[in-house]
Amino acid sequence: MFVSCIYCIILTEGNYNIFLVIITEDNISMKLKVILQSIALSFIGLAYYSCTGLNEDTVDRIPFVENLIREMSVEEKVGQTAQVTLDAFTKGDNIYTSYEPIELEGALLQKAIHDYHLGSILNTANNKALSVDTWHNLIDSIQSCAAKSATSIPVLYGIDAIHGATYTAGATLFPQQIAQAATWNRDLVYDAARVTAYETRASSIKWTFSPVLDLGRDARWARMWETYGEDPYLCAELGVQAVKGYQGENMNSDSTVAACLKHFVGYASNSGKDRTPVELSNTTLREYYLPAFQASVDAGAASVMINSGIINGVPVHASYEILTELLKNEMGFNGLVVTDWADIENLYNRDKVASSHKEAIKMAINAGIDMSMIPYDYERYCDLFVDLVNEGEISMERLDDAVRRILNLKYRLGLFDDVSNNQNNYSKFGSDDFIAKAYNTAAEAITLLKNTDNILPLKKGVKILVSGPNANSMRTVNGGWSYSWQGEKVELFAQEYNTIFESLQNKFGKDRVQYVAGVEYFMDGVYHNEHNVNIKEAVDAAKDADVIVLCLGENSYTEKPGDLHDLMISENQEELALALAKTGKPMILVLNEGRPRIIRNIEPHVEAVVQTYLSGNFTGDALADILSGDINPSGKLPYTYPMFSNTLVVYNHKPSEESTTPEGMYDYGGGFFPQYEFGFGLSYTSFEYFDFNVSKSEFSKDEDIVVSIKVKNIGEVAGKEVVQLFSRDVFASVTPDVKRLRGFDKVELAPGQEKEVVFTLNAKDLSFINSKGERVTESGEFVLMIDDLSASIRLK
Repeated sequence: MFVSCIYCIILTEGNYNIFLVIITEDNISMKLKVILQSIALSFIGLAYYSCTGLNEDTVDRIPFVENLIREMSVEEKVGQTAQVTLDAFTKGDNIYTSYEPIELEGALLQKAIHDYHLGSILNTANNKALSVDTWHNLIDSIQSCAAKSATSIPVLYGIDAIHGATYTAGATLFPQQIAQAATWNRDLVYDAARVTAYETRASSIKWTFSPVLDLGRDARWARMWETYGEDPYLCAELGVQAVKGYQGENMNSDSTVAACLKHFVGYASNSGKDRTPVELSNTTLREYYLPAFQASVDAGAASVMINSGIINGVPVHASYEILTELLKNEMGFNGLVVTDWADIENLYNRDKVASSHKEAIKMAINAGIDMSMIPYDYERYCDLFVDLVNEGEISMERLDDAVRRILNLKYRLGLFDDVSNNQNNYSKFGSDDFIAKAYNTAAEAITLLKNTDNILPLKKGVKILVSGPNANSMRTVNGGWSYSWQGEKVELFAQEYNTIFESLQNKFGKDRVQYVAGVEYFMDGVYHNEHNVNIKEAVDAAKDADVIVLCLGENSYTEKPGDLHDLMISENQEELALALAKTGKPMILVLNEGRPRIIRNIEPHVEAVVQTYLSGNFTGDALADILSGDINPSGKLPYTYPMFSNTLVVYNHKPSEESTTPEGMYDYGGGFFPQYEFGFGLSYTSFEYFDFNVSKSEFSKDEDIVVSIKVKNIGEVAGKEVVQLFSRDVFASVTPDVKRLRGFDKVELAPGQEKEVVFTLNAKDLSFINSKGERVTESGEFVLMIDDLSASIRLK
């Protein structure tokens, strides 16, 4: 028999008394029961927060949730920790393939929710985007099923909405994170997250697995484009903006979602391949990989997803030291910790640290995992988990802590109050306003890396040959996690947008823009391979052109399918470039890639280089406006672009990695030789820096340092400039980096206009992790640098 409890609170001189009224299922309707519970919840919250002085953001023990936990059985609690993919509950030939149109299999769903008390569902069906109407029908059916279960606990639905509502047809897709980072514009990153939250919520989904706060410090890594680049400070600043954009002031609103920081922490590898081991010292982990996560935890991020890799021989999903001692205890994270795909099973299946699935569950949950992205075999997971609790191998305290974190998030998202969305509330879905924001982000991301003799912008009336495998594809400009996991289904959803070739036709005239691919990708499925190699046809077409726009790079990919053995751009593409160069026609190299592929053999033969990254559906339009001069490029590299496959050195490297030759030794040609440096990017105008001032030359640990500089547009067109403040610790107990980014600001200047940019630093901003794993700022000399200006300061 279901028992509904109503708490009546009487406040008396700062104290409160609670009286319990019990109403059984026999004498109350379901609708009235929900209403009464909501009233009770409101009274409890009011009393609790009034008497304790605490608020929702800082309180772990929410009375409604605590009461619910007390009433739940072990089986019901365990079920809350289980997360299963949508395909497991749809009608189809098997659990991996769903019929079209997508429809839930009621018996499968009821078994999971009513018998196993499932807490969460994720992902799309058939690995592709669904319409808003389909999402509403699916989510409403799932929540309706949950409302009729013994506990009536709603299901928490999560999705990879990482650069827009990527699994909703018609949503606004923004540039991927690496391109957003190239804007160096906090406001644009915030706006992208706000729009994504709005359109994800419009799909009845309230949890996004974003942002990625991993560092892109290895150009070989298949997930580099999912990051904000290689620098801890840039990543931290933009990550906080994303969290604020997703969650707003209150997650229980029609336009906000819960953010999920991923992948905690130290997602890297020695080999450059995804989900492979890395040796990572405590000093390195804390110096580079931790700051962005700490900043977003401090900003109130609701959830964290765990690194699928292995650090120093220990899978992160099994590390109590990282998940509980570091994340939950030291960093003060009070939210939900969720695994990545099947990673508890991987402790047994792949990593061989658990001798059985049962032991894998024990290891992960006791390490600090709260929710398992299973993603299919939830019956085995739940049955084994219950056995572990009954056997005392997982304590009730640990289980309650996990369930508390899950239910707290559901409560803060308003799922206990209203689990459905009114489609009529989302009139701005796919609106012109949102489209303009996505376009502006792409326009500020695209980065000009070379412009010999100011060949760009192109003159009016020019005849253009567009060539290369990336010239006429919407898939390549969007990348993975776009309408489908690997991005292979982009063409099904993005036909209304313009490829690079189509945008150039629209801008310069169809009669003046010709397209010959020369090399093409396989577009069906997930392939790195190329076909239809017809270089001669492209060379012949170049005879009638004034200029060649050569679009090279990569096809879409992510995670393990994106692993590669050679960072060089493909042999076919290099051959195409060199053959076109022999025609003598000036060439603009457009790079459309998720990571920087080696181009050193091509770069000397082209007059200009433009990096578009993966800038989304408006890549072509923004690029055409830049090549024509309607937009002045302002993007800056968020990573170091390598020149050699064996010299993958990031900008904040150690002095010993510089190109220096010891006295009496031969020059072996080592050192730091990038193709383009971190933070680099050209403009169609020129900027002058002057009046570099520091408020004091000597400071103490409790004093601020005010750094100011003036920047002037000395060119003939308006432009945007990213002012970058770096520091160098001259001597330290741990070998210091040659320089570190400490601040940045993007300013827009008309011709002849100047602005003053001001940064404020303190001793902590100049700190580092010492050999004991402690964050310290040691006394001594520091050098502050902006452009080619510098000043020395000394910490007393």
